[in-house]
Amino acid sequence: MLFKHKINFKNKQQFDKSNIKRTKKASDKKLFKIFIKTSEQASEKYYGKTIKKAAVTAVALILCLSTTSAFAESANTFYSNNYRDADANPSDIFLTSLKSNTSYANLSANTSSTSNVSNTVFSPASVSARSAVVIEASTGKVIWSKNADERLPMASTTKIMTALVALENCDIDKIVEVSPQAVGIEGSSIYLYSGEKLSMENLLYALLLESANDAAAAIAIEVGGSIENFAEMMNAKAEELGLENTHFKNPHGLDDPEHYTSASDLAKIAACALKNSKFKEIVSTYKKTIPLNETEGVRLLINHNKMLKNYDGAIGMKTGYTKKSGRCLVSAAERDNVQIIAVTLDAPNDWQDHKSMLDYGFSLFECRVLCAQDELRITHPVVGGTDSYTVLTNKQPVSVIVPKNSGEIESTIELFRFSYAPVSQNQVLGKIIYTLDGEIVGESELYAIFGVNKALYKSSLWEKITSIFK
Repeated sequence: MLFKHKINFKNKQQFDKSNIKRTKKASDKKLFKIFIKTSEQASEKYYGKTIKKAAVTAVALILCLSTTSAFAESANTFYSNNYRDADANPSDIFLTSLKSNTSYANLSANTSSTSNVSNTVFSPASVSARSAVVIEASTGKVIWSKNADERLPMASTTKIMTALVALENCDIDKIVEVSPQAVGIEGSSIYLYSGEKLSMENLLYALLLESANDAAAAIAIEVGGSIENFAEMMNAKAEELGLENTHFKNPHGLDDPEHYTSASDLAKIAACALKNSKFKEIVSTYKKTIPLNETEGVRLLINHNKMLKNYDGAIGMKTGYTKKSGRCLVSAAERDNVQIIAVTLDAPNDWQDHKSMLDYGFSLFECRVLCAQDELRITHPVVGGTDSYTVLTNKQPVSVIVPKNSGEIESTIELFRFSYAPVSQNQVLGKIIYTLDGEIVGESELYAIFGVNKALYKSSLWEKITSIFK
């Protein structure tokens, strides 16, 4: 894994800006530069012109001597260090990094073409679905699609949004008393009793494993007060996610002319839901028992999603079917920290569709670990302290999902040229930003590993003498 590095030394006003000001055009990728912007006014205020010049020279010397430790050298990162006289021209200080011969791969695809990045055989014509899409979950990047914006009924895949809204608006430990209105709902059911008491968590298991319509109604009435009010909550969430081809009329997915979505919108709902750890836990469960009307008996719930047992890395998600909608399926899988989501609507051969679509997605993406926790070690000068420097590190690991064979990742370290004492332990003094083709793909704040106290000022002999006559 190759990286290109640079340091930007900022004054406070620049440091507070969130946007990175790029100083070189994208075409100039052979070198990157360390830019030093001095703070002359602050130095004169505290130390005078003579001390200022000495401090600047000392800082430049420290930077030259410590640059090797100023950049993280991960196991897959290699570069050579080349130095010039900083006083002659700060822009002449540079590091030359090894260059990648690969370029960013264009992943856009449609029903008439496939990406040339992968050796995996994927034939769009083999996908049986009327509408389909496959995306990378963390970025939402569309890998391949077919009629993905067409508005279609989605049957019980509706329940992904039902679960998401419930999880965001209700405690899963809350005990729900089943409303009479939730009993006897047509379609799939766990045969709830009026007045039966179950936890919200158990109802969610029934909703997502057995696709129980009565559980969907019980959840909606508990969270929204009524089926209609809960549907409006679902629509509000759809609007929040920016969905343009989705509208809900109920929490279970029974046919209604005003109840529809698109493959593209459903993939976005699934990606959002997958970020919820409880949702992910539930849809990944194959078998679960829940109470039966406060008796010694139990209900056995079995997940209808065959992908859980038939596909390596499957997380599971949701099936759906009505005569009007046809077979609908949302599936997700994870391999080597890469998550791929596939959606098909009205797909006669949906299981095979999803296997080939997920395989295709995994063939195109990879997870790169940019830095492990506490991996970075950056020597940072401190002026006016009991120590002349502190060391910065990252507390959070940074990893990113990128296309295989993509271009070079560049890291930019943003921090002050030096800090004034005192510096506190764990004080944030900068950040490291990773970019790919000019787009930010990851970042982490940089913390002081140890603090530096302010040095006590010692009076000169002349100052001590003159102070006697004051």
